[in-house]
Amino acid sequence: MKTTACKQLLCACAATLLALPGAQAQSNVTISGTVDIGLYRDSHTRVTNVGPISRSYLTFSGTEDLGNGMTALFVLTTRFEPDTGTLENTNKPFFHGESTVGLKGSFGTIKLGRRLDAVNNLDWQFDPWYNFDRVASPAWDTWHYNFPSDPRGNGTSAAPSADYGRLNNGIFYDSPTFNGFAVHFSGSPEKVDGDKNRALGTALTYNGGNFSALGAHSKNSAGHTDNLIGAKVSFSPVTVMAVYNVSKTDTSKAKAFTAGVEYSLGATTLKGGYGQVDVDGVKQVKIVSGGAFYSLSKRTTVYGEIAHRKRPDDAFNTYGVGISHSF
Repeated sequence: MKTTACKQLLCACAATLLALPGAQAQSNVTISGTVDIGLYRDSHTRVTNVGPISRSYLTFSGTEDLGNGMTALFVLTTRFEPDTGTLENTNKPFFHGESTVGLKGSFGTIKLGRRLDAVNNLDWQFDPWYNFDRVASPAWDTWHYNFPSDPRGNGTSAAPSADYGRLNNGIFYDSPTFNGFAVHFSGSPEKVDGDKNRALGTALTYNGGNFSALGAHSKNSAGHTDNLIGAKVSFSPVTVMAVYNVSKTDTSKAKAFTAGVEYSLGATTLKGGYGQVDVDGVKQVKIVSGGAFYSLSKRTTVYGEIAHRKRPDDAFNTYGVGISHSF
């Protein structure tokens, strides 16, 4: 019942925005998203599925010029399963992807609400599959192995569950860029019974010419830590990238390494990846993957990909073909 009500509310909001062109122009509201679906065998169920291989999401965003170089902004993003039309996971909030409002100016951008933390909001650019792919992404299997950004970020207050990536009740800051460098912060002032500390994440990025780099550190409310460094260099038509990530709990330490390559041939992009994660000295996952992506247009891409995974007790292959459309 609650999900149905939320969907009805979202549809009503969308209809209102579209029916009021004057108000929409004033606030510059945009509706965007991606629908991704394919036929694949993933690493969890190991059966043939029809569904999203990468993200499918719907975003409402908007800005308002406040004058004197100041802009107000908001983002509301929900993720869904296009094969069934349901939310991506029933244990996650309706606006799972992001729900923030904030200000942008000469000081940078500050947002309040729910969003990817300082590490996860930036690391995706160092994985050929953008750190979300049920078949081929090395990052998806290895990064942040011991680190939920918000141990209570999903579910209900009575039955919370962890979110690996997003932080609730957060404050998020992204600085202006100075000579290619920028700093980023995420954290929450809230602390409830059972928390060891307040969540806090920091990151430093560099983007200049054909080279990008990231160094980031985060600590969640349970006291777990996450450290990540990444780099990417492009020599057209080839781009190579690598990441080293260490995530710790009180009793466990996971060390992950990934490397990736992209090779562009006009409308076709070939991707390759490698990754492994050692947990307390034991190699838990090793993955080698590849894929071919063909752009039918600026918005529509068809693709095929395959990966081989090795775990302590078995080894298996995953594969898939799909289509993705952005709007």
